[in-house]
Amino acid sequence: MPDYGHDPRFGVFVTPTSASPLRPVQLAVVAEQAGLDLVSIQDHPYQSKLLDAWTLLSFIAARTERISLSGNVINLPLRPPAVLARAAASLDLLSEGRLEMAIGAGGFADAIEAMGGPRRSRGEARRALAEAIDVMRELWDTSTRTGVHFLGSHYTVDGAKRGPQPAHPISIWVGGYGPRMLEMIGRKADGWLPSLSFLPNGVDDLIAMNARIDASAERAGRNPGDIRRILNVGGAFDDTRDGLLSGGPESWAADLTTLATDHGVSDFVFATDDADTIRRIGAEVAPTTRESVHAARG
Repeated sequence: MPDYGHDPRFGVFVTPTSASPLRPVQLAVVAEQAGLDLVSIQDHPYQSKLLDAWTLLSFIAARTERISLSGNVINLPLRPPAVLARAAASLDLLSEGRLEMAIGAGGFADAIEAMGGPRRSRGEARRALAEAIDVMRELWDTSTRTGVHFLGSHYTVDGAKRGPQPAHPISIWVGGYGPRMLEMIGRKADGWLPSLSFLPNGVDDLIAMNARIDASAERAGRNPGDIRRILNVGGAFDDTRDGLLSGGPESWAADLTTLATDHGVSDFVFATDDADTIRRIGAEVAPTTRESVHAARG
């Protein structure tokens, strides 16, 4: 059973609703005040009721000082990777090194095409995402004097100048579930970002999926422990225990400790738009989980 030894980190996954545009900003401030590590925003540019994720992340960066920022996940087909790389480096510089790049292949083909994006098969989308990772890393690499020359099947960058260099090495996390996507994550990504609610067998699926990522990483000469496992989760505080992430803070901490030590999860991102829940996670769940994980590791 994997335990990659990472100290647990805690974040929130808030809804960028246009019905209350400042609400996600306020929740991000609450998360920072509560001591959480990350605020993430879903990116569905084809949904008119949602704010643009990149604009919102920039606004949140200006209203916060410490907390890290990411999409959850950024929609690649509607954001060309060369432009996305420059936008990410710019926001990372402006936020003094607080941006992480969480990216997805795009799961709603009709909606993407309606916005002028490409319609891709699952295989094409996976290969395009792998190319996008290479393009972004090339543009962030300012140690090489020559321009970027990348000739892919889906993306071509031929002679683009490198930079700007981000304020810190931006991690690239990938949201995906299929066997070949998991193998690509093992070869190329810095993190895996699934949602527990999307796993058909729940927590049990993490074992086989982690194993596939690990095997691919090893074949590529990488240390599987270098790939963070970030998990989107949901839960409810209640007086009675009723399954995973239900009950009081102690039961939440027990569940998260098991996910960290037995399933290798390093980062927990809670889907909630409730300020009191965010405060309670920061005050009661996160500290107890960290202590329990450290104790379990001896």
